[in-house]
Amino acid sequence: MSTKRHAFTTKVSDWKSRLSLVDLDEATAEQRDALSVTPSNMKVSDYLLTLAHDPQTLKHRTPLFNAIMYEKSGLPRAERELGAMAASFINGCVYCMATHASRFIALTKRPDVVEAIFEQGKDARLEERMQLIYDFAIRLSESPIAITEADVVKLRDAGFSKLEIYDLIQSVALFGWANRLMHSLGDAVVD
Repeated sequence: MSTKRHAFTTKVSDWKSRLSLVDLDEATAEQRDALSVTPSNMKVSDYLLTLAHDPQTLKHRTPLFNAIMYEKSGLPRAERELGAMAASFINGCVYCMATHASRFIALTKRPDVVEAIFEQGKDARLEERMQLIYDFAIRLSESPIAITEADVVKLRDAGFSKLEIYDLIQSVALFGWANRLMHSLGDAVVD
C-alpha cells in the first residue's frame, strides 16, 4: 500500500518564513560572514536569511551541508539527491522534494525515476542500485533505530563501499534534520 501524502512536483516552490528575515543592509558583520557561503553557491535564500538570526550555527551549517551533498568522492551526487528525496518524501517536505527531484533529473536525465516516486511513494519500483538506496533511505527516515547491520551488509554485498554507505547515511540524516527545521521555521508556498 502506498503512503503518498502530498502532491509532489519538480516545480520548486517558494518558502515563507514565520520569523522576520535578516535584512542584508542591516546585518551584522558576523551575519554577513555566515551568509557568504551558500549551499551550492546559489543566491542567499529566505531560508538562509532566517537561519542568519543565529550566525554561529549558520557558519557551520552551510559548509557541512555542502560537504555532505557536493563532495566529489564517495557516493555519486545523484545518489545523494535520491537519498534526500526519500527523506523529503517521508517528512512531507514539498520544497525539498521539488528541489532535489529537479537536481536528480538534471544530473541523471531520468525523470522516470522521479515520476515513479511521485506516483508510487514508498512502493516505487526502481532499478536495482537505486532501489537499494531508496529503500534504505526510506527505512532510515522512518526510524533510524530500525536500521541494523543487516541493512548495511545488504548495501555492501551489492557493491557499495563503506564511504558510499556513510555518504548515504549522512545525506538522509541531513535531510531528516533539514526538513524538520524548514517545517518548523516556515512553509512552502505552492501555487
